[in-house]
Amino acid sequence: MQRAKISIIGAGNVGATCAHWAAAKELGDIVLVDIPDKEGVAKGKALDLACSGPIERFDADIIGTSDYADTAGSDVVIITAGLPRKPGMSRDDLIATNVKIVKSVSEQIAKHAPDAVVIVVANPLDAMVYTAWKTTGFPANRIVGQAGCLDVARFRHFIADAIGVSVEDVQALLMGGHGDDMVPLPRYTSVHGIPVHQLLDDATINSCVERAKVGGGEIVKLMGTSAYYAPASGSVQMAEAIIKDKKRILPCAAYCDAEYGVGGYFVGVPCVLGAGGVEQVIEIDLDGGEQALMDESVSHVKDLVSVVQETFPELV
Repeated sequence: MQRAKISIIGAGNVGATCAHWAAAKELGDIVLVDIPDKEGVAKGKALDLACSGPIERFDADIIGTSDYADTAGSDVVIITAGLPRKPGMSRDDLIATNVKIVKSVSEQIAKHAPDAVVIVVANPLDAMVYTAWKTTGFPANRIVGQAGCLDVARFRHFIADAIGVSVEDVQALLMGGHGDDMVPLPRYTSVHGIPVHQLLDDATINSCVERAKVGGGEIVKLMGTSAYYAPASGSVQMAEAIIKDKKRILPCAAYCDAEYGVGGYFVGVPCVLGAGGVEQVIEIDLDGGEQALMDESVSHVKDLVSVVQETFPELV
């Protein structure tokens, strides 16, 4: 049986860690791609990871390269390429530089891996997913952004820590854009089926919500660069759902038109991920306050996309 193939664009912290998680889960063969100046880094990390296979007991062909021709036949491509955040920077500060990078990468993906499902990780996430979609010309269901899986993981961690229970028993949901105006939904958060409001007071829940919103910025301040373990883990969770056709309901940046009244943008929503990529957007009931927060978050996504369109008219 032929193994699946995963190409990861960018051999930095997030990209290399994606390769690590994907290999550990034995999801398939892995291609780690970076620019020619960093081809040695891509090759070195690929070789180092491959040499852990006998110890960790995974079989996979893992290569590093700067040649996009090596991505041919990919089932999933994960775009991590782009500048990471530095202290004092917002995700939005990265927009002009990272649009150029994601646009260039997407052109190569369209040429060499035209049947792949593309997972975008670069920030500002919602604008980068739009950029990849417009550049590749792929159907919207085969372009998806990794944001909600990371944001929900952080929220679940903070909730579990506050209660003193296993993170495995916490289920949660967030929606909207990836950033400080994301929309955590405590009403849809539970611990082994028990509504979180029965286990924590409102003040504690709200503190977990606020910490989830700025979790990425907290890590940037501590380390001087962006997070990578959890972002990579969220990306590979999505890749696994696609490669194994698991039909998982995960929060992702998916294309929404009539859904939630978004009107044709990629925003964080619960969706079914399978072999076809985003196979369904799940619409849930939002109360007035939740809908207002969602509308505000979507408005910010639209502002980001408008900056992309103004700066790069070819992406309109």
